Amino acid sequence: MARAAGNRRRATLADVAELSGMSKTAVSLILNDRPGSRLSKDAADRVRAAAAELGYKPNPAAQSLRLGKTRTIGFISNEVTITRYASAMTRGILAAAKSYDHTVLMSETGGSIDQLPLAIDQMLDRRVDGLIIGLMGARLITAPAIPDDVPAVIVNGRTTSGLPSILPAEHEAGTAVAATLTSAGHRHIAVLGALPTIAADPRLSLTIGRRFEGLEAAFAAADAEPRIVEVPDWSPETGFAFTNSLLDSHPEVTAIIAGNDNVAFGIYQALAQRGMRIPDDISVISFDDEELARYLRPGLTTARLPYDEMAATAVDMILGDREMGDLFVPMPLTIRSSVGPPR
Repeated sequence: MARAAGNRRRATLADVAELSGMSKTAVSLILNDRPGSRLSKDAADRVRAAAAELGYKPNPAAQSLRLGKTRTIGFISNEVTITRYASAMTRGILAAAKSYDHTVLMSETGGSIDQLPLAIDQMLDRRVDGLIIGLMGARLITAPAIPDDVPAVIVNGRTTSGLPSILPAEHEAGTAVAATLTSAGHRHIAVLGALPTIAADPRLSLTIGRRFEGLEAAFAAADAEPRIVEVPDWSPETGFAFTNSLLDSHPEVTAIIAGNDNVAFGIYQALAQRGMRIPDDISVISFDDEELARYLRPGLTTARLPYDEMAATAVDMILGDREMGDLFVPMPLTIRSSVGPPR
């Protein structure tokens, strides 16, 4: 029996049974690959052909009740979903969850960690199969205990309760950034962006300290002594102001490492105002690979924060075969045109 033309009603198990001439029980056994069925191959072929003709899809709610799974992952962030620079984290979770045929439920705490317990409770009430907590700024946070039967991971942070965590490999990135300059022959190097107070407190940052430790390791290996410049924040205004004061007092500097791309943007403006060309007169290198880095001229060489890979790895931990645990994801160096040999 063919479907009536123009019928847009969702096909049901009963429709498949009617079209194939089989019972609903038999159809359910075949379409759900239930073990122990003694139905013939001809019967199975008829049922699957009828399901294909009708466009039948299993009812997710019914499957959830039967399997005890909702095929959903909960994603709670402090401000990731409203921060354009970290949209890659959201894309990574959505793409990885789709590959496992899971839907993602998202919740935002509006930058307030105090709202995290409520957000977690709301996700647990919806019986998510797993939970991901994502932070914009990598730091140590206090999170409530999560039931053992709900796998959970924190991305770009750590919790006092010891959830498995995924962080960027900042130490290795710092080493790679410094080595890029020393390998090019630079020895008069300035690092513009030290934040010692923040770097020393894990509740403020878990990664800034590791970033600078990596820089120091590479400089020590190359027997170089960079000039470290402490700054109040990582903003374009800071990059602009401190570049001018740095070069006024130390004109011998041939390369600058920016604390992040925002600082690098200010450095670019200061150098342009001084009539200095990048990289002919001075090289600039940075961290994060935010969107603006590709639009600076010349393009900024910078170590990319791998938000998408970190997020996808979290999904693999929850739904796949990847072992749960703490993990550092590499920060690849995006090579553009801002580094050259010293003048």
